[in-house]
Amino acid sequence: MSDPDTSAAERKMQFLFALRSRGVTDPAVLTAMERIDRGRFVRGLFSERAYEDTPLPIACGQTISQPSVVGLMTQALQVSPRDKVLEVGTGSGYQAAILSLLARRVYTVDRHKRLVREAREIFEALDLVNITAFTSDGSFGLPDQAPFDRIIVTAAAEDPPGPLLAQLKIGGIMVLPVGQSDAVQSLIRVRRTETGFDYDEMRPVRFVPLIEGIAREN
Repeated sequence: MSDPDTSAAERKMQFLFALRSRGVTDPAVLTAMERIDRGRFVRGLFSERAYEDTPLPIACGQTISQPSVVGLMTQALQVSPRDKVLEVGTGSGYQAAILSLLARRVYTVDRHKRLVREAREIFEALDLVNITAFTSDGSFGLPDQAPFDRIIVTAAAEDPPGPLLAQLKIGGIMVLPVGQSDAVQSLIRVRRTETGFDYDEMRPVRFVPLIEGIAREN
């Protein structure tokens, strides 16, 4: 019989190798992704596949993003230890947990109460005390906590939402998918300057759509 500790270590090595091979090279991001166990955020039938570089279904018809996409988005944010970060789309909580190891403070919002409740339970179990999770309409951001040094959006809008752009500090960075359908989306990075916004297109992606309003509980 194989030693479970050995197989876990091998699985982690393969996981990190897959991240590096897909362009996640920032040492701080890789360390955070090594420390946060994706297996804690995947439940039920799909838990066996937690360490594959693939998106997986979670509750409320949502998905946990592909790890390499999580890594690339986090890397593109260029988070520093003093930053205050807003995440729109808590989902499983995996992205917020990684950000919590890199930033001073993470605020995360989702329109699904169940997802926020379950993510909070994991944050508490992992002792991630610098994350605050809210149930709210993420397309409006969090005006009471603005401005933010960094904003990350894990659902696709046709264009970067105006309220989120307004809540980004001058010098701040926002990373988000944009596109009119789930077939044609691009991951973009927005930098706020003294005079406006600079946009970089990074790569094609597929995310669930950004939907306004609070979801009804089933």
